[in-house]
Formats: sequence, structure tokens, C-alpha cells
Amino acid sequence: MKIQPLADRIMVKVLEAKEVTKGGILLPDTAKEKPQEAEVVAVGKGKISNEGKTIAPEVKVGDKILFGKYSGTEITLDGKEYLILKEEDILAIAK
Repeated sequence: MKIQPLADRIMVKVLEAKEVTKGGILLPDTAKEKPQEAEVVAVGKGKISNEGKTIAPEVKVGDKILFGKYSGTEITLDGKEYLILKEEDILAIAK
């Protein structure tokens, strides 16, 4: 199934949480923090302004982004987990 987000919605694949700290300590599943980094897999057409014009999103497919910890809605598609969030929930593009 293919999904096209609407308006200013972005569909992302959340990147896995790190299993080892920088110091080399292995983290169990219960100690891992919820990931806040993802890769954009689909982008809506953009937000509609008060004048009726479409404002294109700043992100594009393939961008790696940082998002708010509890942002978006989780979905499962073809056995893979994704997150759909609004563009305003994106904090930064990781370069």
C-alpha cells in the first residue's frame, strides 16, 4: 500500500534507538530512550495560507529530521512502523 500525506503532514521512518552509549555501555530495551530522529519517506503538498496559496514544506523525501519526543501518530504499513506528523512538529533537519 502507498500513502500520500495530506496538507502539511510528513510520513517518516523512525531510526532505531542506540543500543550502545558513547562509552561502550550496552543498553537494555527498557533503558533506551524513545528515538527522536527519522528519515522522511513521504511529504504532503503543503499548508494552505489564509489567502488560499499552498506553502510548500521545507523538508523533502530522504531528509533526516529531529522531531519532538511525543509528536505524531504511529502507523504500521506492510509490517513496518512509521510516524505521521505535522511539519510544525519537526525541530530540525540533520545534515
